[in-house]
Amino acid sequence: MTRSRLVPLVAVLGLVLLLSACAAGVNPNVDVPDADGLVAGFWRGLWQGIIAPVTFIISLFTESVNVYEVHNSGGWYDFGFVLGAGILFGGGFLGIFRGRG
Repeated sequence: MTRSRLVPLVAVLGLVLLLSACAAGVNPNVDVPDADGLVAGFWRGLWQGIIAPVTFIISLFTESVNVYEVHNSGGWYDFGFVLGAGILFGGGFLGIFRGRG
């Protein structure tokens, strides 16, 4: 293998390794109730997605506030969280108006 082919191959393999290191792990608390006996579902995920920027700033200064609820119902909570964050930041809806002159 020539050097001109080896360098891009090593770069791509390095990038794949770097990105795979960023993959999320398994959440052992999915469908496990918290101390109050609650499991966060879609609606709580939606709300927490909407307030995520404020929660993030608060979480930098306190240990008792987290951005993401680990005691959640899985996919539906995640969907609500992403949808809530998308609603807050325009969700791509504002991009419709940019293309029109």
